[in-house]
Amino acid sequence: MTALLAESLLFPFAEYWAFYAGFTAFVFVLLALDLGVFHRKAHAVSMKEATAWTVVWMSLAVVFCGALWWYCGYRFPDRLEAVTAAGYASAQEAANAVALQFLTGYVVEQSLSVDNMFVFVVIFGFFAIPPSLQHRVLFYGILGALAFRAVFIAIGAALIKFNVVVIVFGAFLIFTGIKIIFAPEKEADPEKNPVLKLLRRWIPLTPVLHGQRFLVREEAAAPGGTGAKALRWVGTPLFVALCMIEVSDVVFAVDSVPAIFAVTKEPFIVFTSNVFAILGLRSLYFLLAGAADKFHMLKYGLGIVLVFVGVKMTMPVSWYPASWDGHFPMGWSLAFIVTMIAGSMVASVVWPKRHAAH
Repeated sequence: MTALLAESLLFPFAEYWAFYAGFTAFVFVLLALDLGVFHRKAHAVSMKEATAWTVVWMSLAVVFCGALWWYCGYRFPDRLEAVTAAGYASAQEAANAVALQFLTGYVVEQSLSVDNMFVFVVIFGFFAIPPSLQHRVLFYGILGALAFRAVFIAIGAALIKFNVVVIVFGAFLIFTGIKIIFAPEKEADPEKNPVLKLLRRWIPLTPVLHGQRFLVREEAAAPGGTGAKALRWVGTPLFVALCMIEVSDVVFAVDSVPAIFAVTKEPFIVFTSNVFAILGLRSLYFLLAGAADKFHMLKYGLGIVLVFVGVKMTMPVSWYPASWDGHFPMGWSLAFIVTMIAGSMVASVVWPKRHAAH
């Protein structure tokens, strides 16, 4: 991974590996406190609790952004060569840009994650996972999501230095955004999901919940037709739901990771903004799960955002006005993305979805 991150100008991995290690350790401490202290006993997460935790995770992201801005303002004056190579006129301009890039990346990832939450609602409903156990599934799902995102970001950092890859990523985002906007709405059917079919073929499954356990040992007929019984590991509905959530996150990462690389080419900013967005995903899920059907126009906002970042990736820098100094104004990007997402959610409330009469 060191070689993959070597292209970073402002945060070269060779100099900032301790930052990566410290940040990762900090995240694991937060997760340990979350599961081992605050959610040690399985319980249904109330709206009040979900709201409080959403505020906590978002506040941590804002505090980190402020600390990152302060650190860059303190450190970058000693790294003017790297600052200039990155295209910034001064150390303070670079520090301001880094903070805005983090915020924009965080908002992009958090916004795209909202669409993923609606998939979680379908999965939990299909496998009849009670509210008291959903937090446990999402907790372990997030551990997997963090690992997959780290791999995707490292690969993306290696590929993004090639201009042709940037154009391909941008074109893919434009295509995906248009597809989201114009695709007809249809209910997801987990029964037809190939992941579920493969699990049923490879692993014995039981439709019976066994508390918080993902795997249990059950008696089964021993091979050979002797009538003897043997114990075997069997996957519970929690295990199946976890597998499907992990796969859905990988699919969504294919959109979100290139989208954030359209905001910044710095792997450190991409990684940290992704992690904070993923950490807040569980509480945001419990906050919005009951309103999933109400935000029916959100897909238009998400689609427009993907098209926007795709156009940014494919647009030649020579087309930019001279006043932009070779950089698309990050403040404009952040304002546009927030406006599109918030506007589509407000529009969903103003013009509610009409349900077909039965």
